[in-house]
Amino acid sequence: MALSDSILRRVRGKGRGFVFTAADFLDLGSRSAVDQVLSRLARDLQVRRLDRGVYDYPRTLPGVGDVWPAADVVARALARQTGSAVKPSPARAANLLGLSNQVPARSVFLTDGKNRSVTLGRTQIRLKHARPADMLLPGTQAGLAVLALSFLGRDAGGSSATVQHLARVLARQDKTRLLAVRSRYPVWMQRVFSQVAQADV
Repeated sequence: MALSDSILRRVRGKGRGFVFTAADFLDLGSRSAVDQVLSRLARDLQVRRLDRGVYDYPRTLPGVGDVWPAADVVARALARQTGSAVKPSPARAANLLGLSNQVPARSVFLTDGKNRSVTLGRTQIRLKHARPADMLLPGTQAGLAVLALSFLGRDAGGSSATVQHLARVLARQDKTRLLAVRSRYPVWMQRVFSQVAQADV
């Protein structure tokens, strides 16, 4: 099977909304060959080029046409490109956990890789290199809790209301994860981790 056919079959198999880079196909061919195929597929309008080296298989809505992919999907594709981890910004983490009603105006994500940004229409998606402590527990609710607390700060983050809320929304496994990494964080956050784990909810 030709490389272009193999790549297109994988793209279609992932479904509409799939965001990808050449790194997602290096098991099928060399980097230069994959790059050439993706460029050709974009020229033929079988996939869409979003930014340098970043493509998608766009979702289409009736009466609207092709729509932009979600920011977190793009961020994960960029992270896969370099084998990096990615997490929401602290403000977004607090919002996801229900600890803040604030919806961040910018699409910023933390990564243990290099800084990178992609612009989709009027929206810029930015990956920002973060300190190691912020990148612990990626892909878990516990990891979100760490970021949310750093966003809230000592006063709001250490309040009984925050402790009770986290105790309700975090599973036992995530509470255990927080205890396992608490030595990496300030004393006030360590205290919150312990209180969340011990709370009777």
